[in-house]
Amino acid sequence: MKTRTIGIAMIFLGVILLLYNSFNYVTTEKIVDIGPIQINKKVNHPIKWSPIIGAVLAIGGVVLIMKDKKQSN
Repeated sequence: MKTRTIGIAMIFLGVILLLYNSFNYVTTEKIVDIGPIQINKKVNHPIKWSPIIGAVLAIGGVVLIMKDKKQSN
């Protein structure tokens, strides 16, 4: 039962990684801080990964589910 649950989780995560190849988060950095005057800059930080990782996870999840079915019979 535990192997099947892990397989389903791997398939779900693999599909998510295939659909969303990256995401961004934004931070604010101080450029100038002179007394009451402050100048800030927003900086994007993209995080990207290969869709191959999602495909490998999804296929691995299918293999785990198939392996669990064979052991059950």
